[in-house]
Amino acid sequence: MYKIALTESYFPAQGGTDPAPVTIGEMLRASVARAPDQPALKELGYDGAIGRIWTYAQLLADVERLARALAARHAEGARVAVYANNLPEWVLLELACGLAGVTLVTVNPAYQKRELKYVLEQSRSEAIYYVADFRGNPMQAIADAVCDEIPAIRHRILLTDHAALYAGAENGSLRSPKPRDPVQIQYTSGTTGFPKGALLHHNGLVRNGIDTMTRAGLNPGDSFVHHMPLFHTTGCAVLVLGGLATGATMLLAPMFDPAMVIRVIARERTRFILGVPTMIVALIEAVEKSGADVSSVRRIMSGGSMVPPELCRKARAVFGAPIQIVYGQTETSPVLTQTWYEDSEEDLTQTIGQPSAHTELSIRNPTTNAVVPIGEQGEICARAYSVMLGYNDNPEATAKTIDAEGWLHTGDLGRMDARGYLKITGRVKEMIIRGGENLFPAEIENALLEHPAIAEIAVVGVPDEKWGEQVACFMRCGGEKKPTPAELKAFIRERLAPQKTPAYWVWVDAWPLTGSGKIQKFKLAEGFATGQYTPMTA
Repeated sequence: MYKIALTESYFPAQGGTDPAPVTIGEMLRASVARAPDQPALKELGYDGAIGRIWTYAQLLADVERLARALAARHAEGARVAVYANNLPEWVLLELACGLAGVTLVTVNPAYQKRELKYVLEQSRSEAIYYVADFRGNPMQAIADAVCDEIPAIRHRILLTDHAALYAGAENGSLRSPKPRDPVQIQYTSGTTGFPKGALLHHNGLVRNGIDTMTRAGLNPGDSFVHHMPLFHTTGCAVLVLGGLATGATMLLAPMFDPAMVIRVIARERTRFILGVPTMIVALIEAVEKSGADVSSVRRIMSGGSMVPPELCRKARAVFGAPIQIVYGQTETSPVLTQTWYEDSEEDLTQTIGQPSAHTELSIRNPTTNAVVPIGEQGEICARAYSVMLGYNDNPEATAKTIDAEGWLHTGDLGRMDARGYLKITGRVKEMIIRGGENLFPAEIENALLEHPAIAEIAVVGVPDEKWGEQVACFMRCGGEKKPTPAELKAFIRERLAPQKTPAYWVWVDAWPLTGSGKIQKFKLAEGFATGQYTPMTA
């Protein structure tokens, strides 16, 4: 951990603000030079069986071949979309775009026509690389129907059609992009509305993967199951780029199936797990149900949404390893803070750690933009190599997010202590204003998650004629018996002030989730308003 004593809520970049710049191609070739025969990528079937395998040398050879095909097909700087689930060709395409000077536009494989059309048009993509279908979604048919309406789409290529995918490779030449050149457009997860396209560069994605995996303790030769969606920065940057830079072996799962993932972990004796909290909950349940031996696991990383203290404690009990919490967002490639393996139980369960290497972080007054005193709540802001170039073709949104001094405003509220450890206290936009008093969902959620019957939780504000807003609490049961509203009220009154007690209690069996597994709170609020959810009355 960094030894530091702060006098205000500003954390200077450790290791300097300008790490050695690197591109995807430079990173991959360095890893190949170190261990050409080390397995880099193994394909997992839906049943967990291992399919195709690439060593680092074989991976580079296929990536360079595909990069030449892309260079023959697309001008430097062209945008191409990938609309597919996790499969090796997705990874090959990601890496090849980096060697061909082409910008990859990542698309959620669950998208339907309207969503896909928006992304293709907003990103100005000229091609789409897709699969025929996934989980019942007829993706090729959807894409073809959409592309018929977009004249700018010049190529439609099935990733599984290798003749088409590698066509023209003999005519193309590898390019030499610079570290700050754009290489991906990632669309934000949409927890508060329709996504914006974050324009990300080589150095941000590669270096962030390296910095994150270094603190996570991933070592050369370690293996891990990759079940995170590739279209998100966690999947394609932290795990793919960070994993390859480390020299690890990636076992790529086509989708997240907790029972299958646990079987593979037990069989392959993998050492590292990464998943959003809903995934970690499902993996714990799969271990408890199967009795699988997961003693090989040494490190667990989670983030993407609130990681409650009780989940951290349960993960340690089941896997024998602590959860290292990461915090960040798509716009920062993505990780900004991370706990350390050696942190105390309190820091591991009550904070989101210290800032990543080479990253400046500050807590600022949302109104004045001034840095606040130690321990005072404000908006978390970052200035780092990992910050996006901007939102694609959206200078207004970019200016609202990145100020004139280069500080990216996350929209998250938090506090920083004198050691530079942060705590999330809520979202600027999710803050509930009840009778003129500001209430923060994260505080209420953390308190209620101490109840043994609550497995997962989401607190949102809903309109109220008298108070302006009231607190609605959505919960997924983690026990056999659901407590009554009276019991829940008594439980939270022992922990928080009366005005923070939810007015409505709603049990759910499933959540509206983004493609990366985050709970979409705005959909819960909308569903409550339209009568989709019925609160308990007794």
